[in-house]
Amino acid sequence: MADLDDHPPFSAASGAVGALEPPESPPPLDETARARALLAAQPVFEGHTELPALLDPEDLPPARARETGAQFWSLHGDADDGAIGTLRRIDTIRALVAACPEDLRLAHTTSELVHARNCGRVAALLGPVDWTALGGSAATLRAYHALGVRAVNLTRFDRFAREAVREMNRIGLAVDLSGADQDTVRKVLAVTRAPALVTRAEPDALPDDVLRLLGENGAVCMVAVGDDPAATADLLDRVRDGAGPGSTGLSRPAGPAAGYVPLFAELLRRGWPARDLVGLAHGNATRALRDTEFLSRTNRIRPVAA
Repeated sequence: MADLDDHPPFSAASGAVGALEPPESPPPLDETARARALLAAQPVFEGHTELPALLDPEDLPPARARETGAQFWSLHGDADDGAIGTLRRIDTIRALVAACPEDLRLAHTTSELVHARNCGRVAALLGPVDWTALGGSAATLRAYHALGVRAVNLTRFDRFAREAVREMNRIGLAVDLSGADQDTVRKVLAVTRAPALVTRAEPDALPDDVLRLLGENGAVCMVAVGDDPAATADLLDRVRDGAGPGSTGLSRPAGPAAGYVPLFAELLRRGWPARDLVGLAHGNATRALRDTEFLSRTNRIRPVAA
């Protein structure tokens, strides 16, 4: 019987049959593939979604971008609709969500928003409400909050607006500054203690000092995604440079079928780091709402008289 010591060592034996080659590294992913992977894990929180004009039961749920994880459902109506028109829209959205339980889930808090996303549903948030639909009443403001509304669009600043902003901070309603003039934005940011939202931001219309104030407030400018990814990326670059990466967000794309992959691929080509892209997708908007909730829980003040 041959002695075991007579066998050549493994290294020598392997050399005789040819050294093992290390596996080749996979080629690096291109920007489109990286964008698709990021959005699969970090779906987008959209700042503005319009109610479909026709709710056809054969076409539910409404069309949306594949990478969407949460949506603010706009309660804007005609100027003469008032509170009744807003209540009808709230009722319609609730019915829509109830009709699509495998796709949509109503969310009243950021915890419910995250839970809906983790369950593969799109979180539906009510708001913003038109400023004119308040009727100059803080009681109406509180009633909307009780119905699940989480944002109000403030477009002018007067005595009632000042008190309304404080009441919104108290009960946990986000202030949406879409469509407000520059002076109104400055005055609101001087009063609010919670981060503001701009659910339909137009960065080109915001001067540098207003962008800086929005950044200092922790506000989120949610830029609509257009057909040209480069043009949208230019707007986001302006917000990021002027207000900071924590103030970027996205609104409903012009064409849901295109989705967000082309935009995120363009931003990757421009050198945006992953953490800024996660903030853009949903992190910044979620943080703003969470801060609003936290302020409401910890800093209660007396309600404003109706």
